[in-house]
Amino acid sequence: MLHRAVFPWLFLFLAVPAALPQGTGAPPGDLFTIGRLKYDGGGDWYSNPSSLPNLLEFFHAQTGIPAATDQVVVAPGDRQIFNLPYLYLNGHGRITFSEEEAANLRRHLTSGGFLHADDNYGMDEHFRREMKKVFPDAELQEVPFSHPIYHSFYDFPTGPPKVHEHDGKPPQGFGIFYQGQLVVYYTYQADLGDGWEDPDVHDDPQEVRMQALKMGVNIIMYALRRGEFAGKSS
Repeated sequence: MLHRAVFPWLFLFLAVPAALPQGTGAPPGDLFTIGRLKYDGGGDWYSNPSSLPNLLEFFHAQTGIPAATDQVVVAPGDRQIFNLPYLYLNGHGRITFSEEEAANLRRHLTSGGFLHADDNYGMDEHFRREMKKVFPDAELQEVPFSHPIYHSFYDFPTGPPKVHEHDGKPPQGFGIFYQGQLVVYYTYQADLGDGWEDPDVHDDPQEVRMQALKMGVNIIMYALRRGEFAGKSS
């Protein structure tokens, strides 16, 4: 279950009618936003700068849930992450967490928080290594296509969409589960963040961008409503 005591305002989103008009105002504290993790190690934690604002705009337009217009940048060891139930991490290179940062992330993710990590290309080995600091006894495992994250708003019957080709590998979604719920979702060889960027950044076809944005909505909706999916495929 999500912990109401840790993220009491998160439950406000779930009472918002699906037909809420786009642009309906809400106090800043009631707006859904995404916390982008500013990690150490030299990797470009700041990559795809237009991606999260675009995803937030699309998320609000499709769901009616009030959303901020921009991300919040936060360090893994900052107490502010406990005000941000949804965290995002991406980049191309090295990632390092201190032991204190790993412990802070672990507390966050075992108290109702959620992390989506998206490999822009080149961060896979570093992300996997650092997640062992966060969850020493857990392994990243492939999330089955029947899992609710692929069906929470739109249907993705074969898993995450592919935005860019790198090594000719299929896109995959991996996860870490805590008490039966997905708390870390890692998209690999998918490049969702590239698909969320402004159209002129990568010149991706509109259909590809839409698939990436729709998958982003699914991830957020699963994170916000995962208590409803408890006991379903994992």
